[in-house]
Amino acid sequence: MAGSILTFAELKGNEIAPVTKQIIGVAKQMADKKGLTVETVAIGKDIVSIADTLIKLGADTVYICDSPEVENFIDESYAKIIADIVETEAPKAIIGGASFVGKELFARLAAMLNSGLVPDVTQIEWDGDNILATRPAYGGRAILRVMPAGTGPQIVTIRPKAFSDAVPDESRSGDIKQFTFAASKHGARAKIQEKVSESGQSIGLADADIIVSGGRGLRAPENFKLIRELAEVLGAAVGASRATVDAGWIPYAYQVGQTGKTVNPKLYVACGISGAIQHLVGMQSSKTIVAINRDPEAPIFKVATYGIVGDLFEFVPALTEKLKATN
Repeated sequence: MAGSILTFAELKGNEIAPVTKQIIGVAKQMADKKGLTVETVAIGKDIVSIADTLIKLGADTVYICDSPEVENFIDESYAKIIADIVETEAPKAIIGGASFVGKELFARLAAMLNSGLVPDVTQIEWDGDNILATRPAYGGRAILRVMPAGTGPQIVTIRPKAFSDAVPDESRSGDIKQFTFAASKHGARAKIQEKVSESGQSIGLADADIIVSGGRGLRAPENFKLIRELAEVLGAAVGASRATVDAGWIPYAYQVGQTGKTVNPKLYVACGISGAIQHLVGMQSSKTIVAINRDPEAPIFKVATYGIVGDLFEFVPALTEKLKATN
């Protein structure tokens, strides 16, 4: 089967986001099984230097759209650029990340291309010449195996950290193609007036290996200090339940769950979180879950690897001090 798999290189500024390594790794494995090539699209400002890195990760061809007009992500412009490349190259499939950017971008792109979209994929394989993707559903209580429909290229977005990173190969070479942004063709109706960082933490929730989250069991906003202190000792990011965000205790940028961030860390520590299904959807694929709650019947214990039934106001400070002493 001749052709290609097109990938979208998600960036943070002018650097490659962690999920991009996983996207290219998956695409390379899939492409090798069918004799396809891997093409990657990178969009942003001052990003020409990343092309060589993308090739070493597994891309055979890299399309660089480098322009001040696309420095900030706007789904309409990005989708138009990718759609232009799809029209020229006619890839068999498109793979991106199930991130905040990916959720916005690929829903629009699928509609533009009349493509089937399977989001938040945790496994992917070929079924003949079609993609067969596996994703969790109903809050993780069911697993769906889905084949994208539609007349356009099949599109999937992969769950961050559900796949291994591509291993760089310093000997690889490939083609770098410049894509010219045209405002008349690729411009967006929306304009970004200002960028404000709501979260002050250096580790993003989506990229964190360890997350310590707090819920209504903290009783008051000032008690998030306990969460931050434990997170600092562990080198972790701070998360929160929707209830605490709705109560105004902590900004939305920290929210984990169905209407917040979906995370997949190596360790997730839930402090005073009962475990509403909306929260579980966003964190239950974590490798190890430690739950601390006074209520032994709290739903969070059903997904926890380790459960501690007790007072978080006693346990969390004691754990923090113990870890400080150990370090």
